[in-house]
Amino acid sequence: MGKFYITTPIYYVNSTPHLGHAYTGVISDIIARYHVSLAEKTFFLTGTDEHGAKNVRAAEAAGKEVSEFVKKKREVFINLAKALNLSNSDFIFTSDQKRHWPGAQKLWNELSENGDIYKGLYKGLYCIGHEAFVTEKDLIDGKCSDHNEVPEYIEEENYFFRLSKYNAEIKKKIESGELSILPGTRKNEILSLLEEGLRDVSFSRPSRDISWGIPVPGDAMQTMYVWCDALTNYITALGYGSEDESKFTEFWPADLHVMGKEILRFHAAIWPAMLISANLPLPKTILVHGLIQSGGRKMSKTLGNVVDPFRIIEKYGAESLRYYLSREIPLFSDGDFTEEKFIEAYDGNLSNGIGNYARRVSTMIKNYFSSELSRPDDGVLASVPMHKKTTFFNSEDRSPSIELEYFSVSYFIEHSILPKYHTHMKEYDINSAANLVFALLGELDGYVQANEPFKLIKTDPEKTKAVLWNLAYGLATIARMLLPFMPNTSAKIFDMLSIGAAESSWKKFVVKDIPPLFPRLETAKNSAEK
Repeated sequence: MGKFYITTPIYYVNSTPHLGHAYTGVISDIIARYHVSLAEKTFFLTGTDEHGAKNVRAAEAAGKEVSEFVKKKREVFINLAKALNLSNSDFIFTSDQKRHWPGAQKLWNELSENGDIYKGLYKGLYCIGHEAFVTEKDLIDGKCSDHNEVPEYIEEENYFFRLSKYNAEIKKKIESGELSILPGTRKNEILSLLEEGLRDVSFSRPSRDISWGIPVPGDAMQTMYVWCDALTNYITALGYGSEDESKFTEFWPADLHVMGKEILRFHAAIWPAMLISANLPLPKTILVHGLIQSGGRKMSKTLGNVVDPFRIIEKYGAESLRYYLSREIPLFSDGDFTEEKFIEAYDGNLSNGIGNYARRVSTMIKNYFSSELSRPDDGVLASVPMHKKTTFFNSEDRSPSIELEYFSVSYFIEHSILPKYHTHMKEYDINSAANLVFALLGELDGYVQANEPFKLIKTDPEKTKAVLWNLAYGLATIARMLLPFMPNTSAKIFDMLSIGAAESSWKKFVVKDIPPLFPRLETAKNSAEK
């Protein structure tokens, strides 16, 4: 049994969770659940980044202790993970002095002992909104494009990390594929950055300016900056720096870091350099997804188009949101969300698609065979093949020579659908894997029309039984393929057919009455207005 370690970024608690946070979590959960289905020992991490001056100011404005303030904010992110039915193994947070601080300080000491941390004078621009240093090229008309504010000019003594020292080595590891970055456009983006050359980065700030954070080992006048504080969560959650590092030994390096494109350079430049300096293995792959827009525009409080995932879940259910995020949003480019589009996808693909198919199949089994269906003999099944033909061409004149018809629905599924599905999932192409589920659904709908069991039952009950068996087998396969994407929907289908997820249990289908999987919604306009 292999291992699989997957992470989301840790989310900064200064803001309320939005649809982008939900998106990263759902993508990661789908991949994690798939690897669980492969019987791999899987560890799925998420969490929150809680330090910084911004949280201190917000806590003061709210009249609360900062520790209590960030705890309340953290609970909202924990609740979102629960509402989305994420299967995360752990939830790490940077203000945890017992679990996180020792590992962060240990890594600092490792970098320092290797000669990669030094003290120097920092002069530059600091964006309070980002709590990050920026450069002139990051600004538009002299202002931060996200916060529309002029950054402060800061001159102070900080500790620095020798990031420039590792420029060539990081470039080599990315080009060789040792550190894989998906998609290729993001890989090229980082390689271009490395061509320009990395500069050493500020690694601390005076504690008078950032009092809420991890003290620099041996210098209480300085507080760790975000790099050694936040990025180390990926290893401190595994016990790095604790008395028991067995989990770290077992799961590190990470198989997959999942994140949005805005934080790629931190994870593909600074984080690898820190690991190389500390003589630790690099993560295997960084998956960079696009952003979600709302109505074709970037979500913004000013525009009033920020989508609250809690509201969508409460109104339509987590399963339907998980569907939309995994299939309707392109993984590697920016996607768009509106309630109208959501409802259209729900009605078309969930209510009229999976829900309608499950209802039709279960109703026919219930009405024609008293809700029970045992597997027919192979000969009977072969008499109602999937109407799908493959043409083989003569190698000399390219004329068609043989037309091979699939002998059964199960053969079509096992040889045409599932191999592609597993390839897509192992390559993290969840959009294509989800599309295959609905491609199979389309084939099964065609199979219904070709064989018309509602007419066949009058003339050939045995053949009708074989047709319905194939349709129920197809439905069970859809449930199994949907397991990482929509686990509750899969569970309902398995329960409806009285089977488990393992195909070895599919010897007999006993249909139960269950509520509709996806009740049809009101019209998009009326529903969205409520």
